Amino acid sequence: MGQIISIFIILVAVYLAWKEGFLDKSGSIAAFFVGLGIQVGFHYQGFILLGVFFLTSSLLSKYKKDKKAHMEDMHEKGSTRDFMQVIANGGAAALVSLFYGWSGEHGLIILFAVLLAAANSDTWASEIGPLSKSKPFSIRTFSSAEAGTSGAMSFLGTLAGMLGSLLIGFFAYLLFPISVNEFLLISLFGFIGNITDTLLGAYVQAEYQCTVCGEKVEKRIHHGKQAKKIKGLSILNNDAVNILSGVIAACIASLFVL
Repeated sequence: MGQIISIFIILVAVYLAWKEGFLDKSGSIAAFFVGLGIQVGFHYQGFILLGVFFLTSSLLSKYKKDKKAHMEDMHEKGSTRDFMQVIANGGAAALVSLFYGWSGEHGLIILFAVLLAAANSDTWASEIGPLSKSKPFSIRTFSSAEAGTSGAMSFLGTLAGMLGSLLIGFFAYLLFPISVNEFLLISLFGFIGNITDTLLGAYVQAEYQCTVCGEKVEKRIHHGKQAKKIKGLSILNNDAVNILSGVIAACIASLFVL
């Protein structure tokens, strides 16, 4: 009976997220299976932690959306998450949850929380950073860049990233039997995941230049024309970078907890 209730709650949550425009149809299907995988291993505690990430990041994506409209044109995808965006942010966490359900290894709780903290840190930085009154600083060109540029940082975005990671660490501390040191570890490596995302975005993520307007974008097609790749690897789009940054942070954290 408990499993049936859990599945019903996940279905309702996914349906509401779809109705509110946080997920498209493919993202809704992916979110259901990610939620189910997390529920199997970490039960309601894991589902709540996932919910904290998804709800806060989704609300921030809608916050002052008009002021971030230019980012929609630059980026490959918008604020409505599709299948790959859901997998990029929650797929690895769902796998860790399943492993925990099988092994019960305490360290997997920390890795699970680090993965969500990294995703939350990156999303908060990406959604709040562009609202900064000053232009961000590109860590690749060592000069100012347009808001929303991959590999660029601002004080406001960095602070938001730190707070996003701390929030997940705090809720993990409330929900799971972890120590204060482990809470700090989660918060630290969640933020390290965000920094890793920025580094990957600066140096290896694919970037294109529109052949029509000349703008630098993450889209392969812009203004209906094939854009010219000017940086990075074609296979490494924003989704791939999100996956890698979280996994790298979790792998480094595993040296301390497993």
